[in-house]
Amino acid sequence: MAIIRSLANFTLIVPGDSQEIYRAVMACIEYDGPVYIRIGRLDMEEIYDGDADFKIGKAVQLREGKDITIVACGYMLPPALKVAERLASENVSARVLNVHTIKPLDKEAILKAARETKGIVVAEEHSVIGGLGGAVAELVTQEHPTHVRRVGVEDTFCGIGPTEELMAYHGLTDEHIYKEAMDILRRSV
Repeated sequence: MAIIRSLANFTLIVPGDSQEIYRAVMACIEYDGPVYIRIGRLDMEEIYDGDADFKIGKAVQLREGKDITIVACGYMLPPALKVAERLASENVSARVLNVHTIKPLDKEAILKAARETKGIVVAEEHSVIGGLGGAVAELVTQEHPTHVRRVGVEDTFCGIGPTEELMAYHGLTDEHIYKEAMDILRRSV
């Protein structure tokens, strides 16, 4: 992702489920320019139960929320939604954005979240360097500073093994997303 983000005029898409993969491929057929669609090797938990709209460069708001925003892509969408449910049970309203297009980033949706909530937690199954979290942090730093926490692989080699175990080892879990969200909320009181 970091390499693709650095290439001029390149589009980077990380779909959240099998339906979104299909819609992304169909959108790319009509798209003018090079596109990289990043798909993992695991089965993906279904996010959409019907035919949802897919537009390159446009985030999808999966949940409304006014207290905190969770921005996620790919495999990290189900944990993000799980955290939003947990926070709702604690009377915390969490917005969840599916940012399936990392480049071009939906600046409008991210900046709206920065203005309307107390902070943003970005969850991705990628290095915290150069991915979605970096893109979000770069944007809000320039346009509307707010608290941003990134849940992703720290600056380390990932190793080899079962994907679920590696994700847990590197902190790519709903518990880590929750911890970062609560830290932002505590700091903003």
